[in-house]
Amino acid sequence: MNVTTLPTALTGHLDPVTGPARTPDVVYVPAPDGAPADAPRVFAAINAVMRDAMPVGKDRRNEQQNYAFRGIDDVMSAMAGPMRAHGVFILPTIADHQTQRDGKMTRTLITMRYRVYGPAGDCLVADVPGEAFDYADKSTNKAQSAALKYLLFTLFMLPVDGRSIDDGDRHHPEPPAEHRAEQAQRQQRQQNQRQQRGQQPRRGNRAEPGPWEQPAQRQQRRDYLAEAQRADNEHQFAKIRAAAAENGAPADYLARLDAVAAQKRAAAQQPQQQAQGAQQRGAPQQAEEHVAAVGEMFDAARTAGVTDRAEVEQLFTSRHGVKPAEATVAQLREMRDDLLDAAKEATA
Repeated sequence: MNVTTLPTALTGHLDPVTGPARTPDVVYVPAPDGAPADAPRVFAAINAVMRDAMPVGKDRRNEQQNYAFRGIDDVMSAMAGPMRAHGVFILPTIADHQTQRDGKMTRTLITMRYRVYGPAGDCLVADVPGEAFDYADKSTNKAQSAALKYLLFTLFMLPVDGRSIDDGDRHHPEPPAEHRAEQAQRQQRQQNQRQQRGQQPRRGNRAEPGPWEQPAQRQQRRDYLAEAQRADNEHQFAKIRAAAAENGAPADYLARLDAVAAQKRAAAQQPQQQAQGAQQRGAPQQAEEHVAAVGEMFDAARTAGVTDRAEVEQLFTSRHGVKPAEATVAQLREMRDDLLDAAKEATA
């Protein structure tokens, strides 16, 4: 992979003694003005993607020429998750493009210029060649795919399956017979698992999916959303969220966890708010009932011949140990009934 410069005023400058000016080996375009100072630069972002990159097995096969290879779909599927998680994207342009007729086939030689951007907006620039043959109109597409595949492999040092270190372009790419048998068994197990889960085969059949791609296919991965739904308190939820963040959950996934916590808090507060509302609604009614019971007790005292209010309060306090204003409605009505009974006996 050749790393070249962007066109600048110095590129191609002719010195009368030394000849054309030599361009730098590596091109780095700094972050634009106003970029956040704490945003990771492209070097750190590429390093983070390398740590999360999954192996890509040599699971495709060229039946015409009888050799195994890694498809561009597998490579892109392996890199999509880590690159999204760390804010890295690639902008491709065509730096050079040549086509030639070779008998009935079209041969394409292409140089792709890739700008690899990090979260801060800075980028590295790389030129990668690609070559392809095709009988129809697909040679340019194939050359672009080849250039992108080897950019991803080389830039991110994408790990390969341990038994497929030899490149498919070598003269003897076939692995030993025992390795082929083991690979066939692994593919059969994956097919059986997909059928049991009722899922369609994946377009890319690499060794493992990306960290956050198709979570239902990785039964061993923790389901943080389900755990958040089962959390009984804020402390448990905080531990679940911290574990998800530590394992590289993206921001939108963490936002879903926060939404679950907000729903649980709202659901927990609703019964308490309803109880407080009922209590507040019942308080005026209880106060009115208490006032009515006090009035009924004093009316019964007058009927019984006790007209002094202070004397009635003293009688009530000596009997129940509290003043009428502090007594319960049941105590007031008990005193009322006793006074009415006394009035009836006096008139009998």
